[in-house]
Amino acid sequence: MRRALALAALIAPIAAFAAAGSAAAEHWTKYTDGAAPGTQWSYDADYSYKDKPTGRLVVLQAISKPESKLGPSAPGAADGVGSVVAIDCTKKNMIMMSGYSPSKPLNIRANWREDTPKKAEGAENQALMGAVCPSADHVPVK
Repeated sequence: MRRALALAALIAPIAAFAAAGSAAAEHWTKYTDGAAPGTQWSYDADYSYKDKPTGRLVVLQAISKPESKLGPSAPGAADGVGSVVAIDCTKKNMIMMSGYSPSKPLNIRANWREDTPKKAEGAENQALMGAVCPSADHVPVK
């Protein structure tokens, strides 16, 4: 639950990315159960791409609570809570590009590549890497 609240607090950058038309299709794939009871984490495979300047895998992830009919949803949705992260699958670290929630639109800063990557710690981050890194070579490069 703390992670969901932290994501909600970070929620500025994903709206700009969604406005660019990146998350149009929304094909969510569950990759783990959340720490809070009844929650699940999913990623949108249609949104994933490899960032050309850094080689990082960029992924849209969202939390859901199916029994409450909450998400997973993209930025701008009434029940959308999640983030966009840039993952280095080899070094096992990530950069939080932006978070989003109903009250905070996605807002990915132009200089996100300058941020210091953080080690991908925790079960949810490890599960995300395990789910998306095997397909890193099969996503579009942008």
